[in-house]
Amino acid sequence: MSLLIQLIDSHPALLAVAIFCARIVDVSLGTVRILVGFRGYRLLAALIGFCEAAIWILAASKVIGHVDHWYLVIAYAAGYATGNFVGITLERRLGVGRELVRVISYCSACNLAEQLTKRGYSVVELAGRHRGEASVQVLYVVDRRRRMPELLRLVHELDPAAIYTVTDVKSCHGEDVHALDAGGSRGMALRFKRK
Repeated sequence: MSLLIQLIDSHPALLAVAIFCARIVDVSLGTVRILVGFRGYRLLAALIGFCEAAIWILAASKVIGHVDHWYLVIAYAAGYATGNFVGITLERRLGVGRELVRVISYCSACNLAEQLTKRGYSVVELAGRHRGEASVQVLYVVDRRRRMPELLRLVHELDPAAIYTVTDVKSCHGEDVHALDAGGSRGMALRFKRK
């Protein structure tokens, strides 16, 4: 380890690359930590925070120790910016947590609730009115974040004019939560509660 540190210290270009890479890793971890912490994964957030802090101390100490080298400051800042992008992308790919989809369908012939139910989703359907006249279907579906693209693609295929919103769910309670936690294909909890 000390040989690696001596090599990096004696070659400024390697030091700049090392600082850039360290910042990408620590900022990416920080972004993921915040997002998983928001979703209630406290232990995972704490573990990620430990790793993030250790990497940050190493990177920051090298820049502060050589603050007269402008290229190290540039590498540090560029790593920070890139780390934000990488962290958000990584968190999206991990797909941790659940999301609530609210769908409004004006197409009564589409019968969106029935079509989604046939495909394994558990749907809560409400009758609604738009501007007091047109009747609409209002649907609620909760599912894992990693399955959201599939669900939204299906909604669009079945009713291209449907309007939908997607919201993070911090916690949920209800009849199908255990199926969700076990990785089951059904995707709805009928009652929600915020912790």
